[in-house]
Amino acid sequence: MTNNYVLRRIRYTFHYNDAKMVELFAKGGVAVSKEQVVLWLKKDDDPDYLRCTDQQFAHFLNGLIIEKRGPREDGVVPVAEYALNNNIILRKLKIAFNLKDQDILDLLENANFILGKAELSAFFRNPEHRHFREAQDQVLRNVLQGLQQRETNTSTAEQQSQYQAIQSKVANKKAAARKEKSKNQGGERVNPYAKDKPSGEKVVYQNPKKAAKEDTPSRPKISLKKGDASKSTQPGHRTKATEQDTNKTPAKEIKTEPASNPAEQQPAAKSNGGFSWNKPSK
Repeated sequence: MTNNYVLRRIRYTFHYNDAKMVELFAKGGVAVSKEQVVLWLKKDDDPDYLRCTDQQFAHFLNGLIIEKRGPREDGVVPVAEYALNNNIILRKLKIAFNLKDQDILDLLENANFILGKAELSAFFRNPEHRHFREAQDQVLRNVLQGLQQRETNTSTAEQQSQYQAIQSKVANKKAAARKEKSKNQGGERVNPYAKDKPSGEKVVYQNPKKAAKEDTPSRPKISLKKGDASKSTQPGHRTKATEQDTNKTPAKEIKTEPASNPAEQQPAAKSNGGFSWNKPSK
């Protein structure tokens, strides 16, 4: 719930004019102009609508407390909070109009909203307390409606209920249209309240420097069977891959010339790479 909404409801309930609203802000410790107040009191869909900040609205609530209960004995103006929520606003309204828990429950009952006493007391507890509960918008809205019913003997509860019924009807139509759209697209189960995804093909980045798979030469793969591992450890065993390599690349023949002096020839070594030399004749 916006601060401007609560501001409008208080103004209409107590028939405050623009000058009185400016006076309440001044009592709370902030100076505003009539032009600002007029823009704050406009509807949310008005193009000239201006949002009232939490601190500005806190000054107004402090001025409302001083207007209804009188200033403090020491004359000090309460400090305005930088951030507000429904619990703080409800507490300030309770202080301003000197309401007890039962009085608030009566206001809610006049607005056709039933709330338990334990639930109401949870709104005024310390936020760190385990039984603390956040006050929802409907609680604060119905308190303002009950306050208007008590002060002016009129209420906008029925009009508000009709407005909410219209909004719910529109939301249900949109949900039904999305459900029907999902059925036509293939019957996939989708969330009717989800936002529509933007249409268009998905763009995937491709590296222009990356070579195509067809251009890259294929390398032969060597695979061993279960029994090949034990055979390869035996001496003299040659795998198919080695046989193919030997067939493809034959060993080069080594040509040697006989020495001019037979005495200079030396006997061949025991391990000469697989070649044998003829012994010279004596």
